[in-house]
Amino acid sequence: MIKFSDLKNGDYVLAETDGQAYQGEVTDFNHDEKEICVNNGIQDFWFKSEDLYPLPLDEEQLFKLKFAKQVNEGGSVKYMKGAFRIQTPKQDDFSNFVIWYRDEKRVIQQHIPVHELQNHYEEMTKVHLTDEVI
Repeated sequence: MIKFSDLKNGDYVLAETDGQAYQGEVTDFNHDEKEICVNNGIQDFWFKSEDLYPLPLDEEQLFKLKFAKQVNEGGSVKYMKGAFRIQTPKQDDFSNFVIWYRDEKRVIQQHIPVHELQNHYEEMTKVHLTDEVI
């Protein structure tokens, strides 16, 4: 479950309905009913926050977000999208990593979901992180 207050327009989440789960994008909010509208790529559906789950941040998700990958000497891995960078100490280790944009750097010391990375990206770049190529 994701808290209603943790989501923003454009965040990617996992929505579950009738035992089926799919990745979608948050497109709207009904603050009175505490419902979140999620587009599955075809149409919009409304959900309560208890039916939305975080997408775990991993390499597959970064590739979907159009990040490029660079393996460094020593085994660390850098993911790049424009001037934004993510560096992990080793392949597939997203439990402790660094993100930076220009002169701002943040150390993330726990696994975070995709929507939290999107929120960090937006705070740092002033642009929402999407799957569009920049």
